[in-house]
Amino acid sequence: MGLQNTKPKRANILMLGLDSAGKSTLLYKFRYEDAFLTMPTIGFNVDMIDAGKDFTLTFWDVGGQKKMRELWSNFLEGTGGLLYVVDSSDKRRLEESRREFELILKNDSIKNVPVVVLANKQDLPGALNAEEITRRFKMKKYCSDRNWYVQPCCAITGEGLAAALQRVATFARQYSKSKETFTTLKE
Repeated sequence: MGLQNTKPKRANILMLGLDSAGKSTLLYKFRYEDAFLTMPTIGFNVDMIDAGKDFTLTFWDVGGQKKMRELWSNFLEGTGGLLYVVDSSDKRRLEESRREFELILKNDSIKNVPVVVLANKQDLPGALNAEEITRRFKMKKYCSDRNWYVQPCCAITGEGLAAALQRVATFARQYSKSKETFTTLKE
């Protein structure tokens, strides 16, 4: 039998962030290369994206309006990675975004789940860079128990998106591998 067939084939990636952070635009851009205007997401979008080497990521892009955020925790079960999208140019809502991020990370359902923060809207004047977002979101403190990365990007131009997708896929693959190993040990 050997170990070859234990290679993870798919993972669920949860996309969260405040409304207007750019989640849906990013998802379209991952998928279709072209950005188009999106409506605020009421509920959620689901899209499957091939991440190479017979590995498929299913993205759950969940609306970020206040009433939707109360439902975020319902989506955490079985997640292989969290993609948290931040509008780096919206300094007014940065604190709100950080609080929501912190709340999610405290949830036991995603203990050790890898996190990629997308510092979106880098094309806008005054956008905070990845280092700033890392500092303001206290990444080193909140994510000390997991793989994490902050990726600057722009959903409109697509800049940084290939790198982000690569990072998410790598993290998700490692995570599902470690989980399978753990399950096998428990049995």
